[in-house]
Amino acid sequence: MSLAAASLPQSLRQRLLGATAFRVESLFVLAALCGIMAVLSPYFLSISNILNILLATSVIGVLAIGATFVISSAGIDLSVGSVLALSGVVGCQLIANFDLLWPVGILACIAAGGAAGFVNGFLVTRGGIPPFIVTLGMLGVARGFALVLTNGLPIYGLPDPIVYIGQGRPLGVPSPVYVLLATAAIAHVVLTQTRFGLYAQVIGDNESAARAMGVAVERHKTLLYTLSGALAGLAGLLFAARVNAGDPTAGLNYELTAVTATIIGGTNLFGGKGSVVGTIIGALIMGVLQNGLNLLAVPSFYQQMAIGAVLVLAVWLDRINAVQGWRR
Repeated sequence: MSLAAASLPQSLRQRLLGATAFRVESLFVLAALCGIMAVLSPYFLSISNILNILLATSVIGVLAIGATFVISSAGIDLSVGSVLALSGVVGCQLIANFDLLWPVGILACIAAGGAAGFVNGFLVTRGGIPPFIVTLGMLGVARGFALVLTNGLPIYGLPDPIVYIGQGRPLGVPSPVYVLLATAAIAHVVLTQTRFGLYAQVIGDNESAARAMGVAVERHKTLLYTLSGALAGLAGLLFAARVNAGDPTAGLNYELTAVTATIIGGTNLFGGKGSVVGTIIGALIMGVLQNGLNLLAVPSFYQQMAIGAVLVLAVWLDRINAVQGWRR
């Protein structure tokens, strides 16, 4: 058991360590969905298609990991899709237009995302503005800023090392998948074995109790939003490297998919419970769903309807489970 967990009261420690477990039902949903798609499309189980699913899931998965930390603290970040686009544009512009070294571009993507996340956290904690309003505003500001920086046009001319991050295939597996796995492993340890992660869930479960325990709630929330923004910046790097361009229109509606993946995986939309493992399973569910619908030639606007319906269903089931838990 970690020192961070051991420093919490016994009852709260047991509750939080139990809450970090993923929702087992999500595994059954993933398996059932894969089975249905395999029956409906003969191409679904091909190696190339499975790798395509993993590749598409990597960007959403990184976004959803950031959302896991924020949502487990009873917050919400609706700006991650736009921050993804802005971060990719900033990094690519420094490399392609200002001839800076490619490592600077990588750091710039993450730093730009972190800066946007910091602004979100600062306005939520110091400005007293609801997270929904702040991040909804940032959604528009970040997207607009990305369009202004590029005049609405993609930025091309990325160096080979950056392109390899998005298009390389070490051992036959797309590079973004390795980035997702590494990010998920680190995030899982942080969420379950450090004070940073456990306090995020304490804040989401009972903010007053967190203050009584001596948690610096405002600072902690600001760091959580900064982390979410930084991970959106990392996702922006992966997206730009994958398409070999900084696209100001990238990430449209990704925030909806990321939040849906997080909730499906077992993170409580109202705070106090989060699971990175569950989030990855949820991201895979969304990836399989979108891939399967594409194979079945379902129009994209029906796919958006499906994602929205899945989000509502996941939250509804979560509320039912919570009510049943209280009755017990």
